[in-house]
This record gives sequence, structure tokens and C-alpha cells, in this order.
Amino acid sequence: MSAESRREEFLVDTTWLAARLADPAIRMVDIRGVVRPPHAPTPWYLESREAYADDHLPGAVYVGWLTDLVEPEAPVKMTAASPQRFATLMGRLGIGDEHLVIAYDDDGNHIAARLWWILNYYGHPAVRLLDGGYPKWVAEGRPVTAEMPRHGAATFTPRVRPEWRVAATEVRRVIGDPRVRLEDNRGPRDFRGEVGRGERKGRIPGAVNIPISSFWEGPHKTWKPEAALRAIHEAAGVTPDKQVITYCNAGVSASVGLLALKLLGYPSAANYAGSWYDWERDPDNPAERD
Repeated sequence: MSAESRREEFLVDTTWLAARLADPAIRMVDIRGVVRPPHAPTPWYLESREAYADDHLPGAVYVGWLTDLVEPEAPVKMTAASPQRFATLMGRLGIGDEHLVIAYDDDGNHIAARLWWILNYYGHPAVRLLDGGYPKWVAEGRPVTAEMPRHGAATFTPRVRPEWRVAATEVRRVIGDPRVRLEDNRGPRDFRGEVGRGERKGRIPGAVNIPISSFWEGPHKTWKPEAALRAIHEAAGVTPDKQVITYCNAGVSASVGLLALKLLGYPSAANYAGSWYDWERDPDNPAERD
């Protein structure tokens, strides 16, 4: 498969979407939010529901990444919503098995990638991200509205694809295995253990650091071409012959890291969805710091 056709499996541009706003087979999802740096005052994570209420792409529904996509009673912060909870959400929003989902945010697909991952994990690969997101759409003078969409209820059938998710037991098993690369998608200071959002600081032993900010370019954080993404990964020793496991603090940036690997056609890659918040809970799980 060519790089261009592979890219079309995961991303759409604003021109493509503008021509299809009225397509009944498409459901658009606004999942804007805020991720503040770890040295900023808390709360570090916010949803942008008010911004959505002010204006959004015509026909787009809103999904809250901190409330809708999580399992509220789970012991690990920001654990992905259960199949039943997620299916109920999708059905209520009018997103069914037959729909192509187009998700966008306002930060390089940072948060939208979480929805992309969970849809794929629950067996719905018909999902694309809007390259450049809301900022690019607005900068181009394309239409926005405050009108709320009225989609009828739909049936969403979750079909778990376990190869898209990794648990701590597998991460512990592969530490030190030369056939595996653990890819930490947080910023360099988190990776070195200088700052952190959890109870402990540091990284999983043997991990390499590929911050998600390295994947984007330009004022709207559009995705770099394949050649640039490939060079970034190969410089860190993350090559297609390896099994790759991405992680961050809560599995959100790790979803971006996984998307980059899928864009490159890496055959064996998965998201450690619990990430550092899950890892740090067990005091027997080792950690490195510079």
C-alpha cells in the first residue's frame, strides 16, 4: 500500500470534508479539550464543551474525552469506557455501525486520536481524523454553527479487537526484549522524570522518547509526511521489524503515537492504554529517571 493511500485510511483534509458536510453516511465528532503542561496549575485536563456550544462544524456532535470516553468507577484514572458504556454513548449520539466517523479537535488531533483508538479497539475502523482540525477549518473561512445536530438514535455494536490494547502484564514481560520497543510519547521532561502528573516520576525501563509534538508541522499542527515520520522513528530505534508499545500518562498521547505507527504501516503496534497512571500503581513496577 502506498503512503498516500495509507494516509487516506486515517486522515481527511478540510477540502474533502467541506464537500461532504451533508453526507448522511458521515458523523462528525467535536472532541476539543485542553491538556496543560505538568508544571501548570491543576486541573491539567479540561473539556471544551462551552467552545462547542459557541460554534462547531455543522452537524458535529460533542464527545467529552474526560467524561464520555472513560469508565467512571475504574481504579485507574481515565480508563477507557467499557464496551457497553461506549456503545450506549455512540447510539445516543446517532453514530451507528454504518457510519464513517470524522473526529477533530484543536490541537493536532491530540485528543481526537483517543476517540480514533477506542473506535478501532471496539471494532469500528471507519474513523478518520481531520488534519489540521478546527483551527485550520476556521482559518480557511469554512462554515461553523451554534446549532445543535438532531441525529436519530443508532445501533453501535462493539467488537473488541484485543491486538489494539496492551496491559501492564505484557509490558512487564517485554522489558529488555530486543524484539520490542516501548515508545514513550510524553514530553522530554516527563520522560527524564523531571516533572510528572502521577504519584511517581520517571519512565518504564528501556523506553525511548518520541514526543507527539515531533509529528506535526505548521500553524495548525498538520501531520508531517511519511518520510519525516519514518526518520523520527528510525532515529529512536523504532523500526518496522519490532513490536511497538506506545504509552504516555493516560493513553491519550499514546494514541497519537499509535496513529503515527499506523500511518507508517508498522505491522505490530499497540497502545498501553493504562499507561503511567496504571504503571505507577504497582510499587513493584520498575521506573527509570535521568
